[in-house]
Amino acid sequence: MDRTPYQEQIIKRYYEHQPEIMTQKLQELATELYLATTPKKREQLWKRVALALANLKVPQSQIDAIIQQNDPVVLARFLERREGKK
Repeated sequence: MDRTPYQEQIIKRYYEHQPEIMTQKLQELATELYLATTPKKREQLWKRVALALANLKVPQSQIDAIIQQNDPVVLARFLERREGKK
């Protein structure tokens, strides 16, 4: 598949900024979890959280601990600590 130099630049920048993109996505997911009204919706959101955390290369044991608690506050605190380390 041939890409233009412009397309290559866009792809390169996406991967350079992927951690920031995933962090923002996780922040949005935390908000959606607070607002979710049905167990099915919450379950779907937690699956997306797990995937986004995996994309950030968070250890699986830590992902499992966050998901198991099923509490958006835990996710929000994790993100705050992560941002504080940068």
